[in-house]
Amino acid sequence: MNVSLIPKMHRHCHRRQDALLFRLLVFLAPSLVFSITVSSPAELHASKGDTVTLSCTFTSTSRPTSKMTIDWSYRPQTGGPPQTFFHFSSRAFPPLEGQFSGRIQWRGSPAKGEASIVLINSTLNDNGTYTCSVRNPPDVHGSPNSHTVLTVTPKTPTIRFSDIGVLLFFILIPSAIIALVLIGQMFCPERERSQSKGYRSAIEVADGEENDKDHVVDKFKAATCCDILMTDSESEHEYHHMKAATEGYAESKC
Repeated sequence: MNVSLIPKMHRHCHRRQDALLFRLLVFLAPSLVFSITVSSPAELHASKGDTVTLSCTFTSTSRPTSKMTIDWSYRPQTGGPPQTFFHFSSRAFPPLEGQFSGRIQWRGSPAKGEASIVLINSTLNDNGTYTCSVRNPPDVHGSPNSHTVLTVTPKTPTIRFSDIGVLLFFILIPSAIIALVLIGQMFCPERERSQSKGYRSAIEVADGEENDKDHVVDKFKAATCCDILMTDSESEHEYHHMKAATEGYAESKC
């Protein structure tokens, strides 16, 4: 074997080893880079006075440690730089002053990948973009931020069932009763008058009959002898009846 070929072979082997090492590093490079992914809804809609949950979840290749931090920032709808109003590092630090003072509650659980907060009594001034940022070293790559646009609108008036019940009880029902009474009075008087004409008490009947008898008697009593003599033959039958009634009346007077 030629001795001069040995150095060349060594150099060739080293080149192959370097190429294999480079390929191995390229293949393993993605697994050596630690990353984190944060996600939240792109938009949220609420009415004035509502309680809004600003949801935020994350995934990390490393377990959460005491070095993990969570920040929430807000940028108004009118524009301007974002302002951090909530911070978490081993424990929650809600805002003690400013726009969100006393209105932020922590709803996260880092062990479960939760970094959500709750906004109480939302107002129209809360319209804007909310950003959730999660840092969990050594996961420093990926998408550590996520944005949510919150839109708060004026609350539309609604009628509760209790309001409807009160309205029906105190207004509509009495009005309906009054209307029925008025309609009844329009038809009942004619019926009552017709009933009063067709019905008479025993006392009224007795009085009427007595008045009729007195009228007949007075009629026959007022008849004179001349009137009787002038009766023609056609009314002779009626004459006999009138005579009998007059004689009966005379006998009763005796």
